[in-house]
Amino acid sequence: MKKALVAVAAFACAVALTGCGGKKKVSAGTEMIIENGAEPQSVDPTKIQGTTEDHINMALFEGLVRADAHDCHAIPAIAESWERSADGLVVTFHLRKGVVWSDGTPINAQTFVDSWLYYLAPSTAAVYAYMPAGVIKGAEAYNLGKADASTVGIRAVDEYTFEVTLTGPAPYAVEMMTHYSFGPLPLHAIKKFGNDWVKPQNFVSNGPFVLDTWTPQEKLIVKKNDKYWDKDNVFINTITFLPNDDMTTAYNKYKAGEIDWNMQGCFPLDMLDEIKLRDDYQVAPNLGSYYAEFNCNDPVLKDVRVRKALAMALDTQELVDKVTKGGQLATGAFVPEMAGYTPADGIKFNVEAAKKLLAEAGYPDGKGFPRLTYIYNTNEAHKKIAEWAQQQWKNKLGIDIDLQNMEWATFLAKRQANDFQIARAGWNGDYQDPSNFLELFITNSGNNDGRYSNPEYDKLMEMSKIQSGAERMETLRKAETLMLDEAAVAPIYIYVTQNLIDLTKWDGWYANTMDRHTYIGLKRK
Repeated sequence: MKKALVAVAAFACAVALTGCGGKKKVSAGTEMIIENGAEPQSVDPTKIQGTTEDHINMALFEGLVRADAHDCHAIPAIAESWERSADGLVVTFHLRKGVVWSDGTPINAQTFVDSWLYYLAPSTAAVYAYMPAGVIKGAEAYNLGKADASTVGIRAVDEYTFEVTLTGPAPYAVEMMTHYSFGPLPLHAIKKFGNDWVKPQNFVSNGPFVLDTWTPQEKLIVKKNDKYWDKDNVFINTITFLPNDDMTTAYNKYKAGEIDWNMQGCFPLDMLDEIKLRDDYQVAPNLGSYYAEFNCNDPVLKDVRVRKALAMALDTQELVDKVTKGGQLATGAFVPEMAGYTPADGIKFNVEAAKKLLAEAGYPDGKGFPRLTYIYNTNEAHKKIAEWAQQQWKNKLGIDIDLQNMEWATFLAKRQANDFQIARAGWNGDYQDPSNFLELFITNSGNNDGRYSNPEYDKLMEMSKIQSGAERMETLRKAETLMLDEAAVAPIYIYVTQNLIDLTKWDGWYANTMDRHTYIGLKRK
């Protein structure tokens, strides 16, 4: 996700920022206070793209399936069961009866038909529309405005039976549906209130919580949804999400007991040695990639030799050893290792080769190279990594790169508008399959901020949709190899999950490779 995206663990987080606590102490067993990173873009599922927003979305909304707390595999949610056709192309979901929105409006199969078509509609312009568009038959053509909604492969068989026809066998399809791009939307509230439906007094949700208060730059509070179908397993009455850019303040407030959960490793780097010794420091492998993204439309960076030179000049092992020091894995690949998939060999640190490529591009020893700007979102770790990259490029290639810090919403807007040259980026997996990472670089992908485009790459990704097993994984590896050979990005490291939460006080929280936690079953001991 941008999680694309957007927003992640300081040095181990793909797109999240930091936050700090409120002034009051935690009330006994009724409230959880979370340091959640940046001020969220929105609570509208069609307008969000980062991990900061995803944390809140998981409290407010629920789809057909949700991520298991232990390992994030898809488990029943609004759908109590499902089955696939023999050829794997049709998935039929059987919905729970009596599930309603927080205002009592029923949720049924038609709710999902209408919601998915709204999300996919070109006029909605949802960043993540490419995910359902890539796996549902007819959805891509509809999303691009080339076909009518009636051609999309979804239908309500009856009130509680929802059928989805896929573009191919896609073994990961149901796992994908834990993502909010496949969730239901309160279209009755959207129709009634327009853009104001997200205001607390108008807000309607179907998850374990409902929006109570949102004071920008201060706090966002959700309260237990008494109409949630699984409310008996929701043990927290309110969750307060706090935004802030000062990691030291956040950490000090956590130590003082004013924050229950410091998410995603947003910790001050100069205190990391101390933090790693704490019993409440939770660290685990993570399905996430941290990288620098290049704008392939930029007059200088459209030259693949320049992009490769910049990527090859980064000694990422030095970064994780001397700067981030949180257990991250230096990498030249983009996709993390996962079951059945071996990442591409990727980009290797090679200063001499980088200098040669830069000279071939017309900039021997960096002479005549124009000043480019590297943007990053407000965060101590992102700042240190940017300064490290700036120094690497100066010392090894003789070029000057300017740095520009931005607040989260502006940073995301600049990236999405392709209005940048080099940008720090991170991606945390939305589901456990390499396609989730590689779909970012398809020409029309909503998260393809650098606008990398190669018809051969697109063809490989299309082929993978109708393949299975080892053949499919090899096709995906070829796609990753091609994209890295053209240096659409400069891979830096593979994340680890890092959280501060005292598990002697809280039950139902589990470290997992996707660092996703649904709040259901979470309770104070």
